[in-house]
Amino acid sequence: MTARPQGRRPDPARRAHVVSLLEPVVAAAGFDVEDVELRTVGRRLLVRVLVDGEQGITLDDIAQVAQAVSEALDADTDGPLGDEPYTLEVSSPGVDRPLTLPRHWRRNLGRLVAVTLTDHSQVTGRVVAVSDVDVELETDTKGRKARRTVALADVARAVVEVEFSRPSAEPGAGRPDGADEADDDEADEADEADEADEADEADEADEADEINEIDGTDDTDDADGVDDLEGED
Repeated sequence: MTARPQGRRPDPARRAHVVSLLEPVVAAAGFDVEDVELRTVGRRLLVRVLVDGEQGITLDDIAQVAQAVSEALDADTDGPLGDEPYTLEVSSPGVDRPLTLPRHWRRNLGRLVAVTLTDHSQVTGRVVAVSDVDVELETDTKGRKARRTVALADVARAVVEVEFSRPSAEPGAGRPDGADEADDDEADEADEADEADEADEADEADEADEINEIDGTDDTDDADGVDDLEGED
């Protein structure tokens, strides 16, 4: 695991300015700013921006957003960043990022979520419905399923549970098509790489067999030559 850079955190007013600057830029690209972190590392400023969208976000989307964010920061010469050199990082939120807004819950319809309430009680359930004020969870206790409505105001912390074999969502549930596009692309690339490796290994094996056949033919010819010479003697 890569350690995160350590450094002095800039003042909140500076961060607030960057957030207000970037929110309309990212919104124009069709996405939301989920978080902005400013940290001074050595002589440079690290600007880390987390973005996401209702349809999820792909690697190509992130590249386009990063370009727009970079141009906005470079043009803001009269802002609190001024001409200070900076390093920009743009990425999507990780699966372990807490769900803090209604849109976070909507993007995770159909997923299993672990919730800690303000009274310190805990509940784990699958997100089946979301409004601006509450969320409906489907719980499963020893095979007995039930529905429970939880007010978002009563949620102290909520995170998505990682599932290795997530059940198929009901029609209309789950994130929209394309939300997991980046993951699917990575899986396809891995499959293609495996197939290429297997093909290379098969080619190498065929080449080795051909070499063996050639070596065997040479040995036979040499032996016949020796027998012929001995016979002539």
